[in-house]
Amino acid sequence: MKTYRVGYLIGSLARESINRKLANAMFKLAPEQLEFHEISFSELPLYTYDYDDDYPEAGRRFKKAIEDSDAILIVTPEYNRSIPGALKNAIDWASRPWGTNSFANIPSGVIGTSPGAIGTAVGQQHLRSVLGFLNSPQMNSPEAYIQFRDGMINEAGEIADDSTAKFLRNYLNEFHQFIARVLTVLPRGA
Repeated sequence: MKTYRVGYLIGSLARESINRKLANAMFKLAPEQLEFHEISFSELPLYTYDYDDDYPEAGRRFKKAIEDSDAILIVTPEYNRSIPGALKNAIDWASRPWGTNSFANIPSGVIGTSPGAIGTAVGQQHLRSVLGFLNSPQMNSPEAYIQFRDGMINEAGEIADDSTAKFLRNYLNEFHQFIARVLTVLPRGA
């Protein structure tokens, strides 16, 4: 089977982000046909169209990293029932200048964790709306709103709970199949 290069964005800039911990643990459960690489956006300044005529190097690198990926997975917290500001800023950089949307036709998935009982459900819905506008085909099911609990990830950085590990393994298998389906219909570079 074909191997897919999956760029992932961690919605939190915090060094000890539980979403980063979740990403690193769940990638250990992924099908071997998915190769994950982080696309950092910590160097991006706040977006303004004043940059459009002379895009800074950080913006060009970020856009290229999105475009060089076969798919994008966003692992994000929810801030105030919405998208973290730094993540939204990064998405704005990737979609500009007008007519150069880096997310177009790139399959995407969204997952996140939070200490709260509803996980990141509301923030994910806002993010899905933005990705829809950017013409990024989205895996809509299964949805993944993970409540982060003490002991969910063990000292070795693995998912310690068997039912959570099973769910995440299934999620990543479904994401793999989704990428294959989308890229069959919308092949990269076509």
